[in-house]
Amino acid sequence: MSIFDEIKKKLSHEFIDIIEWLDTTNDTIVHRFERYQNEIKNNAQLIVREGQTAVFINEGQLADVFKPGTYTLNTQNLPILTTLKGWKYGFDSPFKAEVYFVNTHLFTDEKWGTKNPFILSDDRFGFVEIRAFGTYSFRINDPGKFIIDVVGTDGNFTNYEVNEHLKSLIVTRFTDTVGEANLPIELYAANTSELSETCQVVMQPEFNRVGIELEKFYIENVSMPEELKKEIFEYSRLDKLDMTKLAQFKAAKAMELAAKNEGGTAGAGMGMGMGFVLAQQMGGLMGQPAAQPFGGQAAQPQAPPPMPAQITYFYAVSGQQLGPVSLEKLKELFASRTINRDSLIWKQGMASWTALKEVEELKSFLGGNTPPPLPTA
Repeated sequence: MSIFDEIKKKLSHEFIDIIEWLDTTNDTIVHRFERYQNEIKNNAQLIVREGQTAVFINEGQLADVFKPGTYTLNTQNLPILTTLKGWKYGFDSPFKAEVYFVNTHLFTDEKWGTKNPFILSDDRFGFVEIRAFGTYSFRINDPGKFIIDVVGTDGNFTNYEVNEHLKSLIVTRFTDTVGEANLPIELYAANTSELSETCQVVMQPEFNRVGIELEKFYIENVSMPEELKKEIFEYSRLDKLDMTKLAQFKAAKAMELAAKNEGGTAGAGMGMGMGFVLAQQMGGLMGQPAAQPFGGQAAQPQAPPPMPAQITYFYAVSGQQLGPVSLEKLKELFASRTINRDSLIWKQGMASWTALKEVEELKSFLGGNTPPPLPTA
């Protein structure tokens, strides 16, 4: 071997490129390996560390993808690039290609949230506005697709950039999923775990289309206007309470407050009297004997008279029996000429069907009701 061969061998070993990326950040997803005019020497060393993938791009086309390991770059390790370049019998150094390192570790605790409230329809409360926020975790599962579809020619693609895209996707799919769930409004906050799992299943295909895997999706809070919260809490309490006992309790509290607002001896006497009433009310609530006032006689509760029974009427139209209807409804039927003065009417207590004009309380329908003349002295 001549001295020139020794020099060529030495130089070839000294100037072999080493292609690697040491990530010093916590938010870089894709880093483009920079070389002068993108030139890489033949037999250069490619070092891909754990949590990384190296992707070769040739003139905008996806070429070879390397998983963690150490590689000597030649026609054997670059089969796709060799085909694209048309190398049949090896290639001369240097060659041009873009090398992107993709961070494939899990990105956790990424924040998402609705920028504006979205509207849901509830059967009891009508249209309501709610907000939601939470966290999610993702990793790149198809580096080639991710670079082609999302990164493009960006030399340093960060977590912030991809999150802007993902947040819009998450909010859109989240609002669609929540709207289709059609749950009562108060159950959204109580079922965040089940709703989170459903949303993750719905969103996963959308993430896969750009080479991303959605590892976890969490809904931390579903919020609504304060006045709506108060209505829901009040509704839930009333649904559990005995309304009769609640009315008695509130009446007792109102009388107690009225007694406190009175002054002087009269106020003291009223307060004492209200105290007995309150004791009676609370005794009734608790199912215990009520306190007895002075004199040993228990106050007798005043029960309201029974509600009067509403009178209903049957009527005949074209030989068919219709009804029963109230007096007001019967008046509307007469006004619309569905029935007339000769229509047959029957109500409970009547011996037989009778013409409307003969029923005493219905004669007012006919008009002309005037009081009789005053008696003379």
